[in-house]
Amino acid sequence: METTQLLDKINAYCKGTLMETLEIEYVAIDADSLTAKMPVSPKVHQPDGVLHGGATLALAESVGSAAAQVLMADKQVQIRGLELSGNHVKSVRSGYVWAKATILHRGKTTQLWQIHVTDDQAALVSVVKFTTMILNRD
Repeated sequence: METTQLLDKINAYCKGTLMETLEIEYVAIDADSLTAKMPVSPKVHQPDGVLHGGATLALAESVGSAAAQVLMADKQVQIRGLELSGNHVKSVRSGYVWAKATILHRGKTTQLWQIHVTDDQAALVSVVKFTTMILNRD
């Protein structure tokens, strides 16, 4: 499947979900990574006007889970998150944050992803480690 078609399919799959609520859009994909962007607006702010860490982690888990599912596209499996941890190093008030999930370990039952979240100037906002579990579909 062509890259544009695959991204369109991933984005369409998110209709009516948290990803749509947060306006997350998948924008780039290759053999080892998937990138998404999310607008930073009052909808995802803390009360003091900066991006909420929970919204950042929701973006990271969303892109990591989608990447894991795409990686397993030929198999009838479900992906579930096992562990998510992040370090936030920079505040963002507006624009977009970009999350790139890159595979670190392709196991038979687990995968390990690293997600770098950056701002519009490509400055690091958060580093996230995400572990997924691969389950057979029933």
